[in-house]
Amino acid sequence: MNELSEILSIDCVDAALSAGNKKVLFQQLGSAMARKTGLAAKDIVAALNERERLGSTGFGGGIAIPHGKIEGLEHVTGYFARLTAPIDFQAVDGVRVDLVFLLLSPLDAGADHLKALASVSRLLRDRQMKAKLRGARSKDAIFALIAGVEALDAA
Repeated sequence: MNELSEILSIDCVDAALSAGNKKVLFQQLGSAMARKTGLAAKDIVAALNERERLGSTGFGGGIAIPHGKIEGLEHVTGYFARLTAPIDFQAVDGVRVDLVFLLLSPLDAGADHLKALASVSRLLRDRQMKAKLRGARSKDAIFALIAGVEALDAA
């Protein structure tokens, strides 16, 4: 399970999310994922905050991959947001974050969770891909970029 198109659906892409800080961002992501999964937004936010206490999931270059494991989830699922304005994420390089890929996994999804994190990390470390994601005009274009990566990798 490492195809990002299996983790992310077009209804889980936001091309212009406005969040003034990390706390607001997590609340918005929690609400969006609650609508998608049927789980409680507060539980999702709690899982994200719990992981964030271990260290920032902002890994540099304006990218963050907040993630967590949550009871009641059936499979790894994601949400991608491009922020309208970068926010402080206490990232390792101090750069404000504007691209966020949220990953939620079931409690027992050890290997699948790590594979998904690795796939997202690989995608978002690519300089050209970051530039394309920042320049995409719509959520359809963003989704095509993310889902299209596998088509190229598989060829």
